[in-house]
Amino acid sequence: MNLRSDEWYGGDDRNSYIHRAWMRRGLPSSAFEGRPQIAIANTASDLTPCNAHLNEVAQSVKQGVYEAGGIPHNLPVVSLGETNVRPTAMLWRNMAAMAMEEMFRANPIDGLVLLGGCDKTIPALLMAAASVDLPAVVVPGGPMLNGTFRGATLGCGTDVWKLSEEVRAGRLPRDTFLRSESSMIRSRGHCNTMGTASTMAIMAEALGMTIPGIAGTPAADARLLEGAHTAGRLAVELVQEDRTVSRVLTAGSFHNAIVALAACGGSTNAVVHLLAVAGRLGLELGLEDFDRIGKDVPLLVNLQPAGTYLMEDLFRAGGPLAVLAQVRDLLDPQAVTVTGRPLVDELDVHEVWDPEVISSRESPLIADAGIATLRGNLAPDGAIIKPAAASPELLVHRGRAVVFDSIEDFRARIDDPDLDVDASSVLVLRGCGPKGYPGMPEVANMPLPQKLLEAGVRDMVRICDGRMSGTAYGTVVLHVAPEAAAGGLLALVQDGDEILLDVPARRLELLVDDAELAARQVSATTLEGYADPARGWERLYVDHVLQADRGADLDFLVGRSGAVVGRESH
Repeated sequence: MNLRSDEWYGGDDRNSYIHRAWMRRGLPSSAFEGRPQIAIANTASDLTPCNAHLNEVAQSVKQGVYEAGGIPHNLPVVSLGETNVRPTAMLWRNMAAMAMEEMFRANPIDGLVLLGGCDKTIPALLMAAASVDLPAVVVPGGPMLNGTFRGATLGCGTDVWKLSEEVRAGRLPRDTFLRSESSMIRSRGHCNTMGTASTMAIMAEALGMTIPGIAGTPAADARLLEGAHTAGRLAVELVQEDRTVSRVLTAGSFHNAIVALAACGGSTNAVVHLLAVAGRLGLELGLEDFDRIGKDVPLLVNLQPAGTYLMEDLFRAGGPLAVLAQVRDLLDPQAVTVTGRPLVDELDVHEVWDPEVISSRESPLIADAGIATLRGNLAPDGAIIKPAAASPELLVHRGRAVVFDSIEDFRARIDDPDLDVDASSVLVLRGCGPKGYPGMPEVANMPLPQKLLEAGVRDMVRICDGRMSGTAYGTVVLHVAPEAAAGGLLALVQDGDEILLDVPARRLELLVDDAELAARQVSATTLEGYADPARGWERLYVDHVLQADRGADLDFLVGRSGAVVGRESH
């Protein structure tokens, strides 16, 4: 077995002496003699509350690595907490992935165990591992336990949006709303709805990058530690068999992830993350693939925000693999997992134990639940919508635009009683794309005008070049490409313009004639809303970020770079 770490530790010269001596710290000499060195890429951080428990998970991974004959190393990596980081965690996903990639390559590492939980951590870990292409396995940190308030379950994220809108509508006292705060986050773990964190854990499993069956295990469940131990053992096996990321992740793997995304009612954010991971591998994956593969995939998981239950319920009902067992015929039969076996071969033992949570193929919640890709003059490079989270009566809609030039403009005016808006209007928010904000924040699910909420309106068509939280819901068109700040037609939309949304026909059109559009110029207030950072990461990001239809990665990070270090030190 040829180990990459032997380039550091093998031999009797000065360099190998230095590498071994500084790493000894009580280790025996046998630790450097043909034993796989496994890095535990750990996103634990007190400021990423959803990942704070991952240090305990890392200890179980270490035990598994030792048991299998490897040497484990805790490697803290950049951690992004969705709830705290401003202006948006998405601004630093690529930075985190780049820093992780460089550390994986720079250190004497033969294999990786990737510990992630909160929204951007699993995508960044997968992007980095794909780029360096070492053997790797993902251990998702798991969702928190179900919260309850006033005798009812409380879904973190989704119920925040619902309750806060009820406060704005005057139907819920603010002090009651605030009392729910301590009930919502009941335990360690990430969001317990089918938000982005839960979705990306399921995506990692559907891609084949986890121990089969671990995704969705609650963070407080002892079986997560058992799975982490097994993952540590497997990491050593992956190195011994040279089963690298690129040998697991194929076009078929992404096919399976898209099927899982639809069947589970997953977050729209998975689209931009899967595109970015595929780009790192040099695989061709586009928005059309989400529409084509997701078409006619039924929604089987009855979880918030598209349904009723929460992740703890999904786990007891059989978990994500029980869902995939229902749509086995739609999966790629050749795509393998980190075990080396096809994903479809892992499904036989997974049954549905609660049909209220996981519907049968014959009685789905929605017959066609895939992410829809829209095109038209407003989005020539594509935009997406999640029909499962939308109001059916709004999926074909024509209305006049009410335009906001930035999220600050929106917040300043949306509750103005004199705002010219009604239930048929189309709310348009621009300046929120990868370049314009920068970082593509989760603001596309705009709160509705207070006067309409008070009148009983609960959904409107909304269009934005940004993203929305995976815990959000509504008839929201997002990821519009090109964004306004990159020359997209969204920059020229004016109040009163008619917009056509036709999801069945996959159309998104600004109904203004070409001559009129040719005569328009981007207004000064629109331009003032775009980001123009002077220095640092934000400047690098704005100059090099790709559009949403290409995963919003940086242009110079697309493609695999491998594990070879350019130069040797000392």
